[in-house]
Amino acid sequence: MSIPNYPTQNHLLDALAPQDFEPLAAHLELVPLALGQMLYEPGSQMRHAYFPTTSIVSLHYVTESGASAETAGVGNEGVVGVSLFMGGDSTPSSAVVQTAGHACRLDRNTLKQEFNRAGALQRLLLRYTQALMTQMAQTAVCNRHHSVEQQLCRWLLLTLDRVPGRELVMTQELVASMLGVRRESVTDAAGHLQTQGYIRYRRGHIGVLDRAGLATQVCECYGVVKKELDRLLSDVHHRPPARLSHHVTS
Repeated sequence: MSIPNYPTQNHLLDALAPQDFEPLAAHLELVPLALGQMLYEPGSQMRHAYFPTTSIVSLHYVTESGASAETAGVGNEGVVGVSLFMGGDSTPSSAVVQTAGHACRLDRNTLKQEFNRAGALQRLLLRYTQALMTQMAQTAVCNRHHSVEQQLCRWLLLTLDRVPGRELVMTQELVASMLGVRRESVTDAAGHLQTQGYIRYRRGHIGVLDRAGLATQVCECYGVVKKELDRLLSDVHHRPPARLSHHVTS
């Protein structure tokens, strides 16, 4: 897969009209994100916001005992770092790269400055924040009331919405950590989905063979999150790719 070289692969940046995008363009940096990379830790001061283009970032909470669970995922539909424009510079959760790829990084001062102009960027980011809150709330409901298999289907479908292919580089240990369940529970759920012919699992990789089949097994939580995101970001404009002026490698 070719390395992305334009920010409009991120739907939020793509939704901005040229006059709203240009003030950001000179400050955006394309950065590679490695699997497992920590973008920020609980309580630490956040210096950048990240607009994923081909990567996916997991927002999750880790308890004092070391147990963890994902509260939301962020891919090319969103931004990591909403605390920067919502009045705080840190959060009690962490952000870890779930799927390696690229993101456009923006320093916090530029983000705050453009957000405080109270223009199109502010309205767009606030609508995305509402969609993110919906995802967090629905994840909490799903984890409490639905089976591990339904949770796994929801997680797989949301991940597929954010990547171009159907082959996911993901271990069962990591999936268990995301869902906040025992690895054995994920093994059982994945095994059943594989028996049904919906997925193919081999160590470190999950291949989705039948997306429509997964959709028949998932709970309503996937549809609620997707519908709300589509509703709030329905005005995404697809413009010619805007190339970055510079790149960084770390």
